[in-house]
Amino acid sequence: MSFLNFVISGISLGSIYAIIALGYTMVYGIAKMLNFAHGDVIMVGAYVCFFAVSKYNLPPLVGVLLAVVICTLLGMTIEKLAYKPLRSATSLAVLITAIGVSYFLQNAALLLWTSNPKIFPSFFKRAGADATQAVNGVSLFGGQLRISYVTVVTIAVCLVIMVALTLFTSRTKMGKAMRACSEDKDAARLMGINVDSTISLTFAIGSGLAAIAGVLLCSAYPTLVPTTGSMPGIKAFTAAVFGGIGSIPGALLGGILLGVIEIFAKAYISTQMSDAVVFAVLIIVLLVKPAGLLGRKIHEKV
Repeated sequence: MSFLNFVISGISLGSIYAIIALGYTMVYGIAKMLNFAHGDVIMVGAYVCFFAVSKYNLPPLVGVLLAVVICTLLGMTIEKLAYKPLRSATSLAVLITAIGVSYFLQNAALLLWTSNPKIFPSFFKRAGADATQAVNGVSLFGGQLRISYVTVVTIAVCLVIMVALTLFTSRTKMGKAMRACSEDKDAARLMGINVDSTISLTFAIGSGLAAIAGVLLCSAYPTLVPTTGSMPGIKAFTAAVFGGIGSIPGALLGGILLGVIEIFAKAYISTQMSDAVVFAVLIIVLLVKPAGLLGRKIHEKV
């Protein structure tokens, strides 16, 4: 059953990558920019939830909601102060700004919360369960297959978010405005759509999802430091490119595949080489299909 354990662990990790990748894919799909500060918003959300629960003894659900609210406001603030003035700037200027915002958030977290690792509390255990049960979770096949509660919750939350976001973009007025902006911002503006508000909403949704991903990530891997979001953010960006950046189903597919590949690389190749394997697979896929697995080629008229 070790194979199934690895598959489930990979899907769980990939679900976190998929939630994070949504922020990249939505912002790129609409604003055509790469927000490399997105991974650090994950870290901020995790810290907010950690202090809300550990220091102020708030219920976990309240801590998660508080993290979502603060990260949503943070995402909108970053967009307004750092990215909105660069709306007509070159891609390189926006990229450098995004890297600068990322380092600013990391160093601000370092000043506020120091570099000492924080142990994230366990939210997912049955009432009256001891620590061992909290880790083991659900046992199947006579105990040969064990699925932790955080794994079950992570996969379920990912599926709910994907379905909700798909319905939002296809059924609601604001969702249709997002799709119109992703196709042609100038034409959308002529049709009466407020492009600036649409882009701000995109940042808000992506940052709120980043907070949820941060809580799920630190629940599965409990050590929390100011650089917690850096590597998951890069891998989630890789997942977005892997699946086809700009595509919501692509973010899900890319995240799941990336998580499974990473877990199997750790199990069967080398823990130290797992990241190299992940990025090598990405390079191979892009050589064969440059737009990603579910991406589509965009033909520009000249």
